Amino acid sequence: MSTQTAHDTRPAARAASGDVLHVTGLTVEYGTDGDPVRACTDVTFTLRRGEILGVAGESGSGKSTLITALTRLQRPPAATTAGSIVFHPRDGGPAVDLVTASPRTLRALRWTSLSIVLQSAMDALNPVMRLGAQFADVLRTHDRTLDRKAAWARAAELLTTVGISGDRVRSYPHELSGGMRQRAGIALALACGPELVVMDEPTTAVDVVMQRQILAQVLRLRRTLGFAVVFVTHDLSLLLELADRIAIMYAGRIVELGTAQELYDAPRHPYTRGLRDSFPPLRAPLWRLTGIPGTPPDLRRPPSGCPFHPRCPQRFAGCDTHLPVLGEAGGAHLVACRLDDGDAAATGTERTTDGGDR
Repeated sequence: MSTQTAHDTRPAARAASGDVLHVTGLTVEYGTDGDPVRACTDVTFTLRRGEILGVAGESGSGKSTLITALTRLQRPPAATTAGSIVFHPRDGGPAVDLVTASPRTLRALRWTSLSIVLQSAMDALNPVMRLGAQFADVLRTHDRTLDRKAAWARAAELLTTVGISGDRVRSYPHELSGGMRQRAGIALALACGPELVVMDEPTTAVDVVMQRQILAQVLRLRRTLGFAVVFVTHDLSLLLELADRIAIMYAGRIVELGTAQELYDAPRHPYTRGLRDSFPPLRAPLWRLTGIPGTPPDLRRPPSGCPFHPRCPQRFAGCDTHLPVLGEAGGAHLVACRLDDGDAAATGTERTTDGGDR
């Protein structure tokens, strides 16, 4: 299936009014003996109800740090040092800033409003507890009226929603295949009907066929239950088929944010273009893939100016001194690149075909 075809058939986001999450100026640092390392810097975005927001980028771009901050699961030495993460409940209750929320407030929100599917979902399940016991633990913690028998019955129903036979509630995780454990992790995240589910590369360790099955389940459940998703992966091609909008991260910053169609048809940032062009289409003439030269920057000593300029094939004078900010590139499409600043680009030096200045 080509990416374009996938867009033609990808289910539309559930039409729900309002926003579920507002992230503004989020900065996360890792304290060290010397200067703290900024893993996320000034991250800002809005997540709509029923929307799938993809987050893509190379390893070390800040993706996992971002989602542990969103769910307040980061551990020392990581700390959120600036910004806000405002959650808006579906029932119209008061908004909650997750950055400053108390542990008691967070405990009430977790599972029922916010949940997470961890990066190693196959290993996130407790190996010495049967599946049903793990589901029952979550369900009965947040619904004191639920007895053990009803909780196990509900666990069987949840497993069925992700394509696992209900009688597997008595199985231990090691008795399931990798794909089944991944799907069980997703079912567990949906146990209490959350409004927002964060998924950290939940299909990384499974084969392509199982990956397709898991993603189809996510889309079907999203369409039925109406939850929003933040889906983190290094695979941009995957998000082009799955996500409604995509945020591209580099060196801890969002460098481009737009719809999946916009990022596929006309990416505005050279880094996004490099990610898009680094995977082959299934239906097209063969051509040589070039990839992105160099490696991501060391966040302990980030480059001056635009963090991507040492690897950028379109850099020009000033890219090494001026840090571009995320701004409009047409409609809701946002990009942080001086190529979209006509005045800045006009004053730059002429660019060579290999990206050097002359």
